[in-house]
Amino acid sequence: MSANQIGNIIFLGSILFIASCGDKGQQAQQQGPPPAVPVTVTQVVSTDAVYYDEFPATVTALNEVQLRPQATGFVTGIYFKDGDRVKKGQKLYSIDQQQYEANYQQALANLEVQKTNLLKAQKDADRYHELDKQDAIAKQQVDYADAALQAAEKTVAAAQANVRAVQTGVKYTTIYAPFDGTIGISQVKVGGPVSAGQTILNTVSSDNPIAADIAVDQRELYRFTQLQEKKMQPKDSTFTLAFGTMVYPYSGKISLIDRAVDPQTSTIKMRIEFPNPKNELKAGMTGTVRVLSNATEKSLMIPFKAVTEQLGEFFVYVVGDSSKVSQQKVVLGKQIGTNVIIKDGVKEGNTVVVQGVQNLKEGSVIKQDSAAQNKPAAPAQAKPDSAKTK
Repeated sequence: MSANQIGNIIFLGSILFIASCGDKGQQAQQQGPPPAVPVTVTQVVSTDAVYYDEFPATVTALNEVQLRPQATGFVTGIYFKDGDRVKKGQKLYSIDQQQYEANYQQALANLEVQKTNLLKAQKDADRYHELDKQDAIAKQQVDYADAALQAAEKTVAAAQANVRAVQTGVKYTTIYAPFDGTIGISQVKVGGPVSAGQTILNTVSSDNPIAADIAVDQRELYRFTQLQEKKMQPKDSTFTLAFGTMVYPYSGKISLIDRAVDPQTSTIKMRIEFPNPKNELKAGMTGTVRVLSNATEKSLMIPFKAVTEQLGEFFVYVVGDSSKVSQQKVVLGKQIGTNVIIKDGVKEGNTVVVQGVQNLKEGSVIKQDSAAQNKPAAPAQAKPDSAKTK
């Protein structure tokens, strides 16, 4: 193939390429911009919304202690029924005290012996001092007598301390209730051996009042500190406790806020105290503590169906200039019926797309469907037995 022929082929290919590009440009001009997407919109409104924040809770006793013996021996008596309510100072267990009683009697006998020795040393010292006045005894003998008297006094003091120690051991053979509460199932039987400081006899826990522990985000700390300082009325519904659909009939109050935030979860532990006069609550139960919102500012609310979720984050399409939409990340609050509170991401008066969001993308042009416009969300209330957390 000659050089002229190759040149002609390249020339023809260039012409065809330019013509193809021209056709595509003409087609794009003929198609024009994409058509507007028909949607319905609504405005972000500010409203007074009464709702409850919900926190998983574990019921716990305000006071609980494991009973362990401070004496080693065999259990000789159990003076309660498993699950009984007990009073502070009530006798619960007894441990064989024969050995402890024998040691106590021996300590008393030793004390009497030492007291007798002290009396003898006192008489010797008095006699030697009288002889010393008459210059009828060596000074060294008087010094020896005084030293013997002091040693006898120390020996008596040591014997008295031993008596108190052994007497305490005798007292430890009887275990009493440390406070008013409910006692559990006994872990030992009559005749069973127990070891001082090791064997768990039982557990006693206070039951009225009782508490529910919750973990609260550190950002809510100021709010709960204010609630702790608030004087709660008997029928105050700020704190309620629920188990499924059942709501506990007594309201609670903050008993304590933990000393520090957990750095791994950024939450802080709080304890809500509840009356328990009928012993309906038991330690270890799990439920939900509902906290009435006490926000002083109004809440921003939109229909929940305006929200889309992507990888655990939430977005809405906000209508801007020239009817173009932009995707805006939002922070959701409480869902109330078909509406949801928006904590951050939009402002009052913004227009958001409610229906047709599945056909939108960033920068899409919309056409509002005037026949089906959404009205702004109305004020709503969430009842404590029907509220759901979003």
